[in-house]
Amino acid sequence: MTSQTLWEARKYEEAFGKTISKEERPEFHLSPRTGWMNDPNGFSWYGGKYHMFYQYYPYDSHWGPMHWGHAASEDLLHWEYLPAALAPDEVYDRDGCFSGSAVALPDGRHLLMYTGVVRERQANGGYSEVQTQCLAVGDGVDYVKYAKNPVLDERYLPEGSSRYDFRDPKLWQEADGSYRCVVGNRAADGSGQILLFSSQDGFEWHYEKVLAANHNRFGKMWECPDFFQLDGKWVLLTSPQDMLPSGLEYHNGNGTLCLIGNYDREKEEFQEESDQSVDYGIDFYAPQTILTPDGRRVMIGWMQNWDTCNHRRKQDEPWFGQMSLPRELSVRNGRLYQQPVRELEEMRQNKVVHENVIVSGTVKLEGVRGRRVDMEVTVRPEEGCDLYRKFAVRFAQNDSYYTSFSFRPGESVLKVDRKFSGSRRATIHQRRSQVKHEGGQLKLRMILDRFSVEVFVNDGEQVLSAVLYTDQEADGISFIADGTVNMNVVKYDLA
Repeated sequence: MTSQTLWEARKYEEAFGKTISKEERPEFHLSPRTGWMNDPNGFSWYGGKYHMFYQYYPYDSHWGPMHWGHAASEDLLHWEYLPAALAPDEVYDRDGCFSGSAVALPDGRHLLMYTGVVRERQANGGYSEVQTQCLAVGDGVDYVKYAKNPVLDERYLPEGSSRYDFRDPKLWQEADGSYRCVVGNRAADGSGQILLFSSQDGFEWHYEKVLAANHNRFGKMWECPDFFQLDGKWVLLTSPQDMLPSGLEYHNGNGTLCLIGNYDREKEEFQEESDQSVDYGIDFYAPQTILTPDGRRVMIGWMQNWDTCNHRRKQDEPWFGQMSLPRELSVRNGRLYQQPVRELEEMRQNKVVHENVIVSGTVKLEGVRGRRVDMEVTVRPEEGCDLYRKFAVRFAQNDSYYTSFSFRPGESVLKVDRKFSGSRRATIHQRRSQVKHEGGQLKLRMILDRFSVEVFVNDGEQVLSAVLYTDQEADGISFIADGTVNMNVVKYDLA
């Protein structure tokens, strides 16, 4: 039976979701039905469709007591809103249904695992959030919380671990039919760790061990873990808080971390071999992956950042937050590669090709403009000329505004910059990334969708993401070189 809290949320989102026009939203990035969205939750294949739940506060475009919003898709790009799945309506989750995951059970039901939050009064008069892991079971639309919730609480934590930072379970089913889940936690040393739990049926859980420990290397608390095998390696994704930069590999604040290594299944030990950022842009956090029916590992993240939530179209907007483009993952030479999901190619229209364009100063090309665009740009020095000093692509551009990617081959640095995108706040507007190139040759694939840009560098070796709220009429694209560049452009509209 639907609780009053969930019933009210469903009635509210149904009424107010209708007031947001299609043109006010991204075309192919999931945004909340109404109100606030953060982390992707429960990304799963169930009942012949992809399901995406999300951290959700329907009543305001600012963060509030967490619900689970819900949408489904057949192609990962066009989403149908379904009624909100969870609301904070039980004694163990009364202050929020936080992030989690989902799997399809053998009996045909859909199992959700999420973090329940209860604010606890402390001796000093303040409050801390006690976090436990809970379950709900449903049919793809309606979900019933498990009678024995919570299934994991402080009793299952290793000594010294925090019950206030214990969240974001990611579960999966093993080949033998049993289940595993990883959960983020704060260790006794004050930094993050990823805990591994097991279950025979998905309902009764047991602590196994610390799968990976931060030891204050990458930020502090580790949130939103994901763990999977890919191309002969094992990949651990997590989102650290309070990061310090390491050159241009990581940035300050909230970031995304990928650890690649090997996993001994018998000992359940993960041996790290390499580390890297997942996304080098401004807006990306809390990614979650799925294994598609055809065997691809696909990732979606929250295309936002806790440090940039004041970067908005307006303070009273009807929705806030969007998901990233779904990305197909691979591991090559010990590095995580990401490519736009191949389904995006079905949306391509109006192909425009320009080859061997000489750029010195500013160039605009016929047929190259728009705000829903898939564009590949390849640059190299013009034969017989010195190495150029800088190359830039400006987009979402008119006489007043633009956002840009700029590349300086002498420094091997690619920068995204949105400070002239129309923002009235001095929030984070630039990020730089160290990129590989051979003598100034660089390949960029840029995806624009009304309120965002994602650029895939050198066939997915790195990705930089950013949201932008420039007026849609600003749809110009231009190319600028300090020096002389030879450029190829292939551009499609996306519809």
